[in-house]
Amino acid sequence: MMNYRLIFALTSMLFMLAGCQTVQTTGGGAVGVERQQRMMISSAQINAAAEQSYAQTLREAQGKGVLNRDPNQVNRVRAVASRLIPATAAFRSDAPGWRWEVNVISSQEINAWCMPGGKIAVYTGLMDALQLNDAELAAVMGHEIAHALREHGREKASQQAAQNAVIGIGAAVLGVGQGGAELANMAAQVTYGLPNSREFEREADRIGVELAARAGYDPRAAISLWQKMAQATGGRGGPAFLSTHPQAADRITDLQKYAAQVMPIYQSTQRR
Repeated sequence: MMNYRLIFALTSMLFMLAGCQTVQTTGGGAVGVERQQRMMISSAQINAAAEQSYAQTLREAQGKGVLNRDPNQVNRVRAVASRLIPATAAFRSDAPGWRWEVNVISSQEINAWCMPGGKIAVYTGLMDALQLNDAELAAVMGHEIAHALREHGREKASQQAAQNAVIGIGAAVLGVGQGGAELANMAAQVTYGLPNSREFEREADRIGVELAARAGYDPRAAISLWQKMAQATGGRGGPAFLSTHPQAADRITDLQKYAAQVMPIYQSTQRR
């Protein structure tokens, strides 16, 4: 007797594999980030979901009276962003034209993030607790923007979608019902809910130092930023935007190498 559930499961698996695309989200830049990525979710889907989730985050912050409460901090963060965003063209020509948004949330949390499509939030606790100078702030924001340029959120969402599809196929074989997660919630989860892989963090570190250098900020500030973070957390690792991988010592070694590699770019901005 033909097993229709098995046929359905195998057919679903084929459609899932066919839906995966191998993409090159960014150019390699001077730091040479050239890993190809496999995506199941389109940029349009994840960006629309991120806009929805970001709007909800802002509404909640506004309701609590913690959105853009200090004009000086807001102006400072947006000034740094205004220099970093044009530099994104070195990695992808479409990025400067994204629907960028930059907002500050008053919170003791040491955190910052950039959702897919350029939706940025910086928490005041990050600036206050670590006493960041502008170059260190640019290092944080450059790192977060790098995640968006590489579409790491889309990649994580695609990995999660693939896992859900496999679970769904297994449920179909077993005759069990299947539930799905809302994409907007997934956009939030992949931005600041789920930890980044070591590979994602290395790519964001390397692209981040180049973005800072191209924007006229000393890329070596990424090193002092991480040293401050390690000190503030007692070497136990940092918040979501810096993850716990790779370990602090390995990360600093890598940042020293790539900050030195992009120093000529930074020095050229100082001669203009």
